[in-house]
Amino acid sequence: MATRHSIALAILVLAWAVSSPAKAGGFDGSWLTTVSCEAARDALGYSYRFTSTVKGGVLHGEYGTMGQPSSLQLDGPIGADGTAKLYAKGQTGSKEYVPGRDTPRGTPYSYNVNAHFTGSSGSGTRVDGRPCSLQFIKQ
Repeated sequence: MATRHSIALAILVLAWAVSSPAKAGGFDGSWLTTVSCEAARDALGYSYRFTSTVKGGVLHGEYGTMGQPSSLQLDGPIGADGTAKLYAKGQTGSKEYVPGRDTPRGTPYSYNVNAHFTGSSGSGTRVDGRPCSLQFIKQ
C-alpha cells in the first residue's frame, strides 16, 4: 500500500523526468552548425556554416544544394544523454580543398562524426579522413 510520502516522491521523480533536458527530444530546435576542416596534405582548409534542425531527437542539416558540388548533408540521432553518431555526405567543391587534388569537382564523399550535445551547445569530430571539427549552438 502506497503512503503519501511514496506517492509524493513518485510525482516528483516523474516531474523531473518530464522536465529534464536529457529526455528524448530535449535537443529539438534549430542549431547553428559549423563544420571546419583543417588543411591536410596539400589541400586548403575550409569552414561551412549552416542551420541544422533537430526534431524528435534526430538532427538534419544541409549546406549548399544537395546533389551539387560543394554540398554537405548531416544526419543522425542524438541520444537522451547527448551522445550523437552523425553521418555526413555530399559532393566535393574545388579541388584545392580536396587532399591529393586529383579528385574532380562534384565527386561524392561521406564520413562519420562522433558528437556530444548539452543544453545549448555541442561539438563533434570527424572519425575518418582529414581532421574536421563540428560546433553546434542552439538558436
